[in-house]
Amino acid sequence: MSKLNISRAGVAAGVALGAAALGAAAVAVHGIVVQVARTRSGVARVKTVRDASGAEVRVLVQGGVYQSATYTGDRWAEPVFAYYRAFDDIFESEGAMRDGYHHGIDRVLMLGGGGYSYPKFALTAHPDLRMDVIEYDAEVTRLARRWFYLHELEQTAGDRLKVITAEARSYLGVTSVGHRRYDAVLSDCFGGAEPVRELATVEALQLVKRSLNLGGVYAANIVSGDGGADVSLLRDCTATALAVFGHAWVVPCTDEEFGGEGNYLLLASDGDYGFTDAVPFDEEFLGEVLHDPEPSL
Repeated sequence: MSKLNISRAGVAAGVALGAAALGAAAVAVHGIVVQVARTRSGVARVKTVRDASGAEVRVLVQGGVYQSATYTGDRWAEPVFAYYRAFDDIFESEGAMRDGYHHGIDRVLMLGGGGYSYPKFALTAHPDLRMDVIEYDAEVTRLARRWFYLHELEQTAGDRLKVITAEARSYLGVTSVGHRRYDAVLSDCFGGAEPVRELATVEALQLVKRSLNLGGVYAANIVSGDGGADVSLLRDCTATALAVFGHAWVVPCTDEEFGGEGNYLLLASDGDYGFTDAVPFDEEFLGEVLHDPEPSL
């Protein structure tokens, strides 16, 4: 699927199905508080809740939204939210990537650690994968080690996982002019309910592109607003991705539990790939191309 393939109505219909909103859902956060901590984004609470089946789920709550979640016990590496699983769609491009660019997805950069939910899933499901994870807030990483099984992941993955405390945009600036390249760059950065806009602009995605091997894939978690009715951010981010990459795809990440807003996975690449769950969009769907603000005089 290439550039011009989803109608605005089509996406809105997808939103109406309901989706888990991690990073931007105003959700019910009742449960047992096990720790309160101050992070760079404000007060965070670690709570224990139950899903519909009664399974215990530990959540990180900031700004009235779920910033991360994990099952406890033996299910510690299993994704709670649908969009965690959707990030794994990047591996659908591997066959065509190897044919066209002579590499697969062996090294991944993830912007935004949080509870390290996708790294847990990816590094246990793909035993040869190596992943660098950028987390801005050392306190969040400390909470992840204590409550979200990051310590267990580090023991399991060993040197295949590298945890880096840094600001994501600055790190991209370093990698884009250095020698380290990735086969995929994933973005899941939020401050409370708001996405980090400085990672969504043309200038940021140009840094992402320069950090990728040829044919590499960019993937970002994009969240709707107004209870799922407002997909303007998705439209803008899709237009911005197409200003930098040759192709873009949108994958709805529907989830009936822990819902509030709708999550979408935006994928982009110069490689012409196919993703099973992507929905078509057309040119009318595309929004405003996002740019960094002009420097003040």
